[in-house]
Amino acid sequence: MTEFNQNRDKKEQNNFKGRKFALKITLLGNPAVGKTSLIDKYITGTFKTNYQPTLGVNILTKDIKLEEENSIIRLLLWDLAGQEKYELTRKMFFQGSAGSLLVYDLTRYSTFESISSKWLEDFKRYGRTDGEYILIGNKSDLKDLIKVPSEEGKRLSQEIKAVDFIETSAKSGENVENAFRKLVSKILNKNRNKLE
Repeated sequence: MTEFNQNRDKKEQNNFKGRKFALKITLLGNPAVGKTSLIDKYITGTFKTNYQPTLGVNILTKDIKLEEENSIIRLLLWDLAGQEKYELTRKMFFQGSAGSLLVYDLTRYSTFESISSKWLEDFKRYGRTDGEYILIGNKSDLKDLIKVPSEEGKRLSQEIKAVDFIETSAKSGENVENAFRKLVSKILNKNRNKLE
């Protein structure tokens, strides 16, 4: 998989003769676990140190060119606000989601507990029934503050039947691209017959 440069001449994208697909992916988790930061790092390679909570939903896109498939995948990345006050409106944002990154903060155990008690339940209830998801433990760069051991993340990932468990750092970029790539790859492989 090679990344398709967003700033590349639009003419090249328009002249592309292969197949084009769109995949809706949601990022779910408690407030301040780093969902927005993961998307920013993945799309622009940047990290902002000042925390700004997402209000409702933030939708961003990234195009990925798959040479081996002669395809362009447009990722529609839905960053859903984690605050309780958005509980009622959040449900409608799940519709059509092919997959999700279930994100918790490695330095706050309560965000880890919310994955199975809240976020996975919401994804299964309101998203696509065949949707895929990866468990993400974010903020791995804060090594001295980590409260959730890797073993617990791996165990939960197996219990909830996640595609994978990945520890990431939106700040350093560690495993960020890997997380998105794995999820997209799993979704495409699972839905290959529908796409052909």
